[in-house]
Amino acid sequence: MESFCFMPQSPDIIANTGYECLILHMNDGRKNCKEYEEFLKESTLKRALDIFKQQIDNIGQCHIQLAQILRDEARKMEEFRERQKQERKKIEAVMEAFHKQKQLQYKKTMESKRNYEQRCRDKEDAEQAVSRCKNTVNPRQQEKVFAKLAHCKVSLEDSDKTYQHNISLLDKIREDWQKEHIISCEFFENQEWDRINFFRNTVWIHVNQLSQQCVTSDGIYEEIRKALECCNIEKDIEYFTENSKTGNIPPAPVAYENYYYNQRNNPAPVRNQGIPGIR
Repeated sequence: MESFCFMPQSPDIIANTGYECLILHMNDGRKNCKEYEEFLKESTLKRALDIFKQQIDNIGQCHIQLAQILRDEARKMEEFRERQKQERKKIEAVMEAFHKQKQLQYKKTMESKRNYEQRCRDKEDAEQAVSRCKNTVNPRQQEKVFAKLAHCKVSLEDSDKTYQHNISLLDKIREDWQKEHIISCEFFENQEWDRINFFRNTVWIHVNQLSQQCVTSDGIYEEIRKALECCNIEKDIEYFTENSKTGNIPPAPVAYENYYYNQRNNPAPVRNQGIPGIR
């Protein structure tokens, strides 16, 4: 295995190509660490490492799909709740009308009862007055007393009829209310049955969706783990050194060159001055 020590060598002493390539690679490694650090800190897909990007995108798509499913489930729940609300309003309106009718009739019946009882007391008072007037010799006084008694009897009969009539109406309203009350209770019970069943099934489906999401995510994470298991540090370094090295011969020491020594060993050629005989 070739190491970094021999990878950036070059015969040219002023050449830094190999070293610059090594520094660029190290900076890329630092950048990858920084991206992964930001990914861990920010939990965002934007700064995910390339090796994770596709799988993270898949997880994101799964989350988007799950969110859409949850929105659909929420819409179904809202529609179900609104439908039950509208159906319940109709029953409540009918029962409210019966309640008001029953209350009004009961009040009217109690008033007629009080009037009936008062007429009974008036008749008793008139009868007592007639008894006291039997020994009275004043015919006008007796006539007046008997006339009042007759009037009380008529008023009593009218109040009695009114009281009995109101009692009959109240009982009829009570029977109708009782029937409608039973119908309403049965309706509410069915609604509660439907609500519990719908709610239970919805939560069940929701839990299954979350469980499936966990299974899907774990499968994606397993693919990432498998990719990491295939990572070989030695091969990665060898690949980089083989494809990025600039040579394997280090630069030779720079030798000292004596100027005069070179002049003595390599004298300059004599230039021809044009003297006859010399060539």
